[in-house]
Amino acid sequence: MADQQEVEDSSIIQPDEPWDNASVDDEGAEVASSGTSLTSITSSVLRGKVEDGRVYAVYGKEEYGMPMDDVELDRIDMCHAKYYALLEKKRFLSPIGDNPQKILDLGCGTGIWSIDVADMYPSADVLGVDIAPTQPEWVPPNCIFELDDMEQDWAWKENSFDLIFARDLIVSVRDWPRLIDQAYRHLKPGGWIEFHCVTGILQCDDNTLAPDSPMRKFSDALAESTAIFGTPIDDPLRWKGWFEARGFEDVTQAVYKMPCNPWPKDQRLKLIGAFEMENLLYGLSGMVTRLFSKALKWSPEQVQVFLVDVRREIKNRNVHAYWPFYVVYARKPGGEKK
Repeated sequence: MADQQEVEDSSIIQPDEPWDNASVDDEGAEVASSGTSLTSITSSVLRGKVEDGRVYAVYGKEEYGMPMDDVELDRIDMCHAKYYALLEKKRFLSPIGDNPQKILDLGCGTGIWSIDVADMYPSADVLGVDIAPTQPEWVPPNCIFELDDMEQDWAWKENSFDLIFARDLIVSVRDWPRLIDQAYRHLKPGGWIEFHCVTGILQCDDNTLAPDSPMRKFSDALAESTAIFGTPIDDPLRWKGWFEARGFEDVTQAVYKMPCNPWPKDQRLKLIGAFEMENLLYGLSGMVTRLFSKALKWSPEQVQVFLVDVRREIKNRNVHAYWPFYVVYARKPGGEKK
């Protein structure tokens, strides 16, 4: 096995000038209905399942914790722009060369990453897979989407993909080693696997986040509920070890600090923080209502009351909190290094 590599952003982010937090209004999410133009799938799958005013996917063996309605799809697309800035204008880090032939996007969501990568690599057939039929009809000719459960047995040809990618598979994967094993078998010799995800384990380097703060309590509730749900929020911390155990080479881990609001002085990080504050203010309800209700047995009303103080603190730029964002990529042995 090749030497393992790790790249971690351990530097302290410099905060901007203290912010006047005297007047902060709470903001909630608008709830919209789901829509899709994919007509080859049964209407019940297209409609999804409505719970507490949000629409959830019904395809697949296991229950997925996030909605599939328009509000959620807008959030996913906004996060796509946020991650592009976080990775300094890169969609992924694996050195796949200039002429890949087949790329697989697991849990593709709106399909926006698949579409961008298909435009970047005209040589490649890009396949996006998700349990929710939320992808557009108009896509590049080398991009296609399939409705499938990535945790079931894969029907694609083994030893065929140059890159298998997955991003933000939060509360969706219950058996990572099995998923990684399937990815290993379906990659070409020399092909790359790359996973991205925020951990949900809140961090702060300068003690501006109190131990009993609403955001700390939210992070703790997230850790507890995802563990009960069978999808621990800290699983990305174990990806590197799972990749190594399966036999991948050149295993590399990069950890980025993603500010929770525009508190950093650095302009790029300030922009990322603005994206993330918007993501949290308008996405929290959809992210955790089903999760907290099913795992912690909270009523939807309890969840919304709890989130009021969380949202208020999210907007306080004197709190210098951030999420660790994990990127882990590795190479299947064999083939030629690009």
